[in-house]
Order: sequence, then structure tokens, then C-alpha cells
Amino acid sequence: QVQVAESGGGLVQAGASLRLSCAGSGRTFSTYVMGWFRQAPGKEREFVAAISWMGSSTRYADSVKGRFTISRDNAKNTVYLQMNSLKPEDTAVYYCAASTTPLATSSYQYSYWGQGTQVTVSS
Repeated sequence: QVQVAESGGGLVQAGASLRLSCAGSGRTFSTYVMGWFRQAPGKEREFVAAISWMGSSTRYADSVKGRFTISRDNAKNTVYLQMNSLKPEDTAVYYCAASTTPLATSSYQYSYWGQGTQVTVSS
């Protein structure tokens, strides 16, 4: 079992950058695939990015490819989401989650979730 908690959200202008962090607890953190999802008001939760347990493989939603980068530091039990060239449509609550399914992209494949961190991008 693992617990995760997000941080780093905020209010920024379009074109700016933000880095989200997800701190995990538990000795088995490094054995989980980690993912980021987001949910905008009135919309369903959607996949953003995932990273393999060693960090050697990643997967991204088309909407963020080339702008967002997911990474992890297992020594610190932390996963990051570097977000560059932010757009107003990136505004959402961002969630970190853990899965045992390789590079999972569906929310039902993730068992452990954080509380989320708000990202707001103004135009």
C-alpha cells in the first residue's frame, strides 16, 4: 500500500511553467507505476502522464505531449510533473495516483490517489 500527496499547484498566466510534486510514503513506492490525472470543472477526470517504476518509460496524453514532462526520484519517493507553456485549458485539479499496471492510462487502473492540487492558468 502507498499513500501519495500532491503539491505545487497555483495560479499562473498563460505561457508560464509550474512543477507539481507527488510525495509517496511506504517502502514499496518504487514498485508502483505513477500517473498524473486532471479534472476540470464539469468534466471527467482525464489521463495526463504516467511513468514506469524505474522511470525508464513514460506515456503522455496528446494534449500535453511536448509541454509536460513526468519524472520520478525513487530515493525521495517523489514523482514530478513539469508543466511548460501552460494554457488556460490546462486549468484543473491535478491528481497523482499509483498503479500496478504498466503505464496505465485509465483511472480505474489506479488504486491509490492523492487529494489533488489546483492549477489555474489565466489568459
